[in-house]
Amino acid sequence: MPVITLEAAKLTKEQKQALTKEFTETAARITGLPEAGFYVFIKENEPDNVGVGGQLLSDRK
Repeated sequence: MPVITLEAAKLTKEQKQALTKEFTETAARITGLPEAGFYVFIKENEPDNVGVGGQLLSDRK
């Protein structure tokens, strides 16, 4: 049961569908494992919960 995890800002359902499809297809091609065995977890983070360069994303312009 290979697991792929992405942490990102809020995404649309369409973006999540595309990422899940692409991650699964690519990982299966590279590893030779069947696509059906891959799990993809998408963890969305609010801009108030992510800091970059000493600033919250919500404060960056």
